[in-house]
Amino acid sequence: MTTPPLSLLEFPADDPERARRFWVGLLGVELDARRDEEGRGWQTHSAGPEVGIHERGTGPGDTFSLPYFTVSDVAATLDQVRALGGSVVHPGEQWAICKDSEGTPFGVAQRR
Repeated sequence: MTTPPLSLLEFPADDPERARRFWVGLLGVELDARRDEEGRGWQTHSAGPEVGIHERGTGPGDTFSLPYFTVSDVAATLDQVRALGGSVVHPGEQWAICKDSEGTPFGVAQRR
């Protein structure tokens, strides 16, 4: 079995522009405006784990920093999450937000 690679670390922010300046300055990389299918906010588009920032909100992925794992089949992965005792908080075809069996949130994203 191949381990899904960590593909994205997502940071919600009360002041997204301030957070964007912080991460650009710290990492020395650009954060580009996201394409529609990626959601709102900005993210790097580089090799290795990408970094994303969006405005903090009340949605299932808007209150915690989330690791996203790249998977080949989001629907099958969501079935596996449920079978292993986790839950799907926000289902989707391209990406989804889940909780593990202990309630810790994480995301999965369709391999591009």
